[in-house]
Amino acid sequence: MTGKKLGVGVLGAHTWAEKAHLPGYANDPRVDLVAVCDVVPERAAAMAKMFNIRKVYTKPEDLIADPEVQMVDVCTPTDTHYALGMAAIEAGKHVLCEKPIARSATEAFALARAAEAAKVRTKVGFTFRYSPALRQIRAWIEDGTLGEIFHIHGLEQNSQFLDPYFPLRQVPQGADFQPKHPIPMSIVGYGSHLVDLVRWMGGEYKAVVSSMSNYMVERTVRGYEGLQKINVDDGTVALVEFASGAQGMLQTSIVAVGNYPGIEIRVYGSKAAAVGRLVTERGIAETLHFATADKVEFEPVTLPDSHFPPGTSLRTEWRELYYRNLVRLWIGEILENRPPEGDFLDGARSQEIVDACVMAHVERRWVDLPLYPDA
Repeated sequence: MTGKKLGVGVLGAHTWAEKAHLPGYANDPRVDLVAVCDVVPERAAAMAKMFNIRKVYTKPEDLIADPEVQMVDVCTPTDTHYALGMAAIEAGKHVLCEKPIARSATEAFALARAAEAAKVRTKVGFTFRYSPALRQIRAWIEDGTLGEIFHIHGLEQNSQFLDPYFPLRQVPQGADFQPKHPIPMSIVGYGSHLVDLVRWMGGEYKAVVSSMSNYMVERTVRGYEGLQKINVDDGTVALVEFASGAQGMLQTSIVAVGNYPGIEIRVYGSKAAAVGRLVTERGIAETLHFATADKVEFEPVTLPDSHFPPGTSLRTEWRELYYRNLVRLWIGEILENRPPEGDFLDGARSQEIVDACVMAHVERRWVDLPLYPDA
């Protein structure tokens, strides 16, 4: 990689691109926002005007082929991720892709192998790894501040789909709406973030057991008319055994009353404990609390400005705050040849664990990991 700027092309110009991805790139001086692509030309043109993007495409293959584009950002519907990610890799481009990066763990591992063979960098849009509070907890784990880790609890609870008239997304046309077991939804959406965060904190999973439940019997579904009877996973609870011997607990819900993004990570060690709570309240994006074995009352922690991307603070809207941090670190990985973090292999491992959680519910048993040892 030569020069100090990275040419970026973004596939997809919908809300998540507008509120997270594009502000992240537009605020990093090392980024040259070369192009944006969307199947709706007006949407792409609007984003180009808003973020001063030089080129507009309506076909992904044209953006990927652009010689000025060195990194491709895949911010499109899930069913398109594998094909677009693979096309970018085969074109020799670095790739950032929203999660899940493929329709199955098998496809995700194939993407990871292809990227390694092509010697290109990859990144998964695991937004919450880039919370300043959670990055501080991760640093405390690594430097021994928390001591030996005993317990890791991960919660994801918000009321995004509590209203039955707020349409479900990512439901394929022709899907069976009344299968015997709930269609994975909560565990795949925000839950995949949670699975990744807990793995990032605690290391590899050894085994999981889980329970999935449907609470909203009827709701609207994008692409369908009126209320639909659909058996989806509104909430999942899982127990985790880590390879390290630590214990874990996950709970993810899309119908729990509470604000976005609804993430909470609790880590308990032999020396200290920490709680990071990513819930927007009273204009503050997140909080961090810390306690020690000899001073057990949790106290708030104020992080220095250096933990935040330039121009941001705890009052920055959470999507922009975390994605600007993601972009800051991701561009540094590429331009400064830093070790990868949250790459396609991590994305594949996350999907593998989600598969194990679904299997554990369906088969009513503990499921050992890895599920795909030869992947």
